[in-house]
Amino acid sequence: MNSRKTNRIGIAVVEHQRQFLIGVRPAGVALAGFHEFPGGKCQPEESTEACAVRECKEETGLEVIAINELLYEEHSYDHADVKLHFWLCRPAQLPSDLTTCNLQGFHWFPVESLPELQFPEANARLIDLLVSAFSVS
Repeated sequence: MNSRKTNRIGIAVVEHQRQFLIGVRPAGVALAGFHEFPGGKCQPEESTEACAVRECKEETGLEVIAINELLYEEHSYDHADVKLHFWLCRPAQLPSDLTTCNLQGFHWFPVESLPELQFPEANARLIDLLVSAFSVS
């Protein structure tokens, strides 16, 4: 590890009926064009669980409840060193139809489609975990 700052990241892996809430990173940011789960940098005294819930609300408008931490991953990208805390979350209240509510650019993807999407490198173990845990065999 080098001397640059490491960012603690809380990520909301929001699951509903074997579908996951996923967006695409916008142009002009690191890893632009890659798929992502809602999440972001933790505030100084914020837990990764609280961060995941807060970031999901800010990015998608959807209130979620964190269930448990699925995975912890450390990764060094060219732009930053990150400590990723992936939290399994569920919607706090279900609108009549989750698929039609406005989620600010995020959309529901069935678990089977996750391996076909282009996620950042640090998400590889998470995608494998979700596919094995939520796919119907």
